Amino acid sequence: MVDIGVITTYCNHKKGAEETFPFDEVTLVYKVMGKMFALVPTDREALSINLKCNPEKAVLLREEYDGIKPGFHMNKKHWNTIHFDGSVPPKLIFELIDHSYDLVVKSLKRSLRDELNLLKE
Repeated sequence: MVDIGVITTYCNHKKGAEETFPFDEVTLVYKVMGKMFALVPTDREALSINLKCNPEKAVLLREEYDGIKPGFHMNKKHWNTIHFDGSVPPKLIFELIDHSYDLVVKSLKRSLRDELNLLKE
């Protein structure tokens, strides 16, 4: 079973990850080198997570899984909301967190990527 504790632990263990509440006191945001890679609303009964995604992959995932929708309050081309309703396998959820993190890291300026590479795991 995937719960918020498992998600927060997984996100926090990403190299350079930072847990923040920049928007309000209920939207948990994970950043790497100051850039968002995951958003978790903590005020809802049903758990969900917003993750960055390659646009083509995002569309395919939405077609395949009922629990994957265009990103709520996000750029719907680049973000998906994954609902923890049982329709998305836990393994895929972790793969999508990794995908989001990797997309953000790849988009960082070279100096920030170099700084990230110097951090201990």
